[in-house]
Amino acid sequence: LFGPAWQSSVSEQVPSETLPAAVALNGISYNIARSFGPAIGGIVVATAGAVAAFAANAVLYLPLLIVLFLWRRVSEPAKLPRERLNRAIVSGVRYIGNSPPIKIVLARTLVTGLIGGSVSALMPLVARDLLHGGAQTYGIMLGAFGMGAVIGALNIGALRKQMSGEAAIRACALAMGGAIGVVALSHEPVITAAALVVAGSAWMLAVALFNIGVQLSAPRWVAGRSLAAFQASIAGGIAIGSWGWGHLTDAAGVEAALLVSGALMLASLLLGIWLTMPPVGRRDEDAETLADPEVRIALTGRSGPLIVEIEYRVAQDDARAFHQVMQDVQLSRQRNGAYGWSVARDIADPELWTERYHCPTWLDYLRQRNRSTQSERALHQTAITFHMGPDPIRIRRMLERPFGSVRKDDPPVNDVLPVVASAAGSST
Repeated sequence: LFGPAWQSSVSEQVPSETLPAAVALNGISYNIARSFGPAIGGIVVATAGAVAAFAANAVLYLPLLIVLFLWRRVSEPAKLPRERLNRAIVSGVRYIGNSPPIKIVLARTLVTGLIGGSVSALMPLVARDLLHGGAQTYGIMLGAFGMGAVIGALNIGALRKQMSGEAAIRACALAMGGAIGVVALSHEPVITAAALVVAGSAWMLAVALFNIGVQLSAPRWVAGRSLAAFQASIAGGIAIGSWGWGHLTDAAGVEAALLVSGALMLASLLLGIWLTMPPVGRRDEDAETLADPEVRIALTGRSGPLIVEIEYRVAQDDARAFHQVMQDVQLSRQRNGAYGWSVARDIADPELWTERYHCPTWLDYLRQRNRSTQSERALHQTAITFHMGPDPIRIRRMLERPFGSVRKDDPPVNDVLPVVASAAGSST
């Protein structure tokens, strides 16, 4: 009941200080349910049949439905209308694609799911072929893995205090790789169960650290979509990995497949050289809302595309440093909805630089302006500090009108209509 769907619904409401504890609680409840649920289901099937088990499963969803129906979620009224579903998906994918920290965490999550999924995928064969047991042995092994996951969830906070994100992930990979190797070579249920406790603990810690890393790397407006990408990465990795481990088991046997999995898990430590886990602190909070820019022509939310040009006057000695800052500004603009970004230098006036980008519609531009976090707003201010001279930076917002799209009641124009020229550096 308290798996990924529940976590996704509350991810944007949990303060960043308590998010690790919330993720740990989610992991504990899920693994307790996974450990004891099959046993309870087996008892119901043995006493009343399979139909009764499915009926009980359906009835037990009623309390959750009642809670969700009675839940009075408090939400702040939005200044702008909500995005349509398809545009919201595009916005989420665009943000993730222009956010290097989130891409790194998702890549490491996918690899961990691909390799570590061998444990759950091959556990029935471990119980039957390596331990020569039956359903009871499988239940005990599954319970050992779940108990290890609960132990791992209880120690997330302590691990985050003692290790950096990269060091913690490497420790989890090392522990899990060794535990998988022991499972492959062991024929004693006690030893295998002990190894599964270690594997379950390391698995839970790694997944929780990835989860926390994704959520705290995304602002609130895209936190749910980032969490959905994380769930797709871990679930997709497990699904694809399970398919691969099944084929390898058919060809080489369960022991060889597990040994390969353990070796690959140890080799995944090398990923930290190229895909180092980003440092994770508190969530970057949203910046204050900007006032809407002045408009002197009739615009609707669908008017567009919109072109924004920002002129900076930068000393030639600062050109290289300014250009490096603008590369980060580019990612910030594109994360929040801009496209076609460019920065150009005037060949006749080398001190004059022009930043230029597009937004699909006027409504998208208003969203893009107010999606910046505090660190992104500080980055924009850093770019502005390079500007010199008595005059502030110059901002132009223009409505693009391709040839043939101008209405009869529009004034004569060329290719673009100026909307407004502003000198407010913080309202780009």
